[in-house]
Amino acid sequence: MSTRSWWLIISIGLGVMLNPLNSSMVAVAIPDLQHTFQLNYTAVSWIIFSFYIASAVTQPVMGRASDLFGRRKIFLAGLLVSLIVSLLAPFSLSFGWLIVFRILQSIGTSMMVAVGMAIVRIHITEKQAAALSVLSIFLSGAAAIGPFVGGLLMYWWDWRAIFLMNIPVILASTLLARQTIPVDKPSVQDMDQMTFGRWMKRIDAAGIFLFTTGLVALLIGTLSAISEDALSGYSLVEGIAGVVILGGFVWHELRTDSPFIPLRTFARYPAMTWINMQFIVVNLIFYAIFFGLPSYLQIVRQISELHTGILMLSLGLCSLLVSPLAGRWIDRAGPGPALLFSAVLMTFGSLGLVALGPHSGIIYICLTLAAFGISNGLNNVGMQAALFQNSPKEMIGVASGLFSTSRYIGTILSSLLISIVAGRQFTFAGFRILGIVLTAAALLLVFMNWHQQKRQQHTVSPDHIS
Repeated sequence: MSTRSWWLIISIGLGVMLNPLNSSMVAVAIPDLQHTFQLNYTAVSWIIFSFYIASAVTQPVMGRASDLFGRRKIFLAGLLVSLIVSLLAPFSLSFGWLIVFRILQSIGTSMMVAVGMAIVRIHITEKQAAALSVLSIFLSGAAAIGPFVGGLLMYWWDWRAIFLMNIPVILASTLLARQTIPVDKPSVQDMDQMTFGRWMKRIDAAGIFLFTTGLVALLIGTLSAISEDALSGYSLVEGIAGVVILGGFVWHELRTDSPFIPLRTFARYPAMTWINMQFIVVNLIFYAIFFGLPSYLQIVRQISELHTGILMLSLGLCSLLVSPLAGRWIDRAGPGPALLFSAVLMTFGSLGLVALGPHSGIIYICLTLAAFGISNGLNNVGMQAALFQNSPKEMIGVASGLFSTSRYIGTILSSLLISIVAGRQFTFAGFRILGIVLTAAALLLVFMNWHQQKRQQHTVSPDHIS
């Protein structure tokens, strides 16, 4: 690749890494946010919910918006939004304002993720696979080191640092992006005739509204039921309203021409649906550890933010080191064995959480985290390979979008699970219950992977046997 191509990859990589980095750094900052704003764990969990809900909505919308406005403009606009948020969020006067900035941060960083891969695919034609793999390292590496970086920042200052540290990264990405990303022409042919109404229909604004309001109402209702003073003034009425609104969302998506989430695809391609269901469970387990364990270590075990970040680094490093090895294994044997082994590792890791005692040593915690890190490295490659293996070629774009949606559903469910278990405050008993629930989920994942392999063995045609 040319020098200019490398600078393009770096500029895009610095931008897209902001989303996973900011989603993971906050894991170590939750106890400090609780103390600063005098909130219980259930209420402060909205710092996680808000980010992932906004990401789930923004990324597909901005992918479509790039056809109308151009990918370069979307990427640079995302950097601008992220910069403004990073400058203003540290001055939040209340937790409500912080949530607003957190949503805007998710929107800005998601704008770059939505178009970053596409920019590289379009403008780098030589050694494209290598370019995309480097970009994946930015994404996975940022998520892996997020808790460690967050721990360092919290040790030196407080939660405000996790916003301010973005500024030099944003400025570097902006400077490089303006010089390296070519100006692209919008791909929508009838752009001049694109009215506001047609644009709203194109992105399925009604579906987005129903999905977002229904999900938020359901979360509010559920959290109100488990915490008397969380978001006071709300009750289970919101939860019931959320179910009704989500029912309306399903009804709408089955009838619209351009659905936000193409639900009919699930019924048409059951194998692809099965992979997405597995992916939801995978992310439920992984992110419950990712966000739950740092809070447990700081609140219950009284371990500092810095040492918590260092401990969490064992999870991230194992994930990064295993990913390339997983690729070779999957190339030889297919995704099935790797995914089954990953599910078994998750089961052992979850059992390790159940057995985790108040005085369990550092080595024990690191080994437990390593089990989840290795399984995550296997899943990062294996789930993608399984998706492509079970998706028709003409559906790859839709399948990738559904895959991302499944990831966010899993992360949102993980945060909800932690909130239910933790309630007002994380305790040792609550964390043990979390371990038991995750063990059951991991055993379900073992069964799902075993069932998937058995089904594929029975459906292999004679043409594939040689």
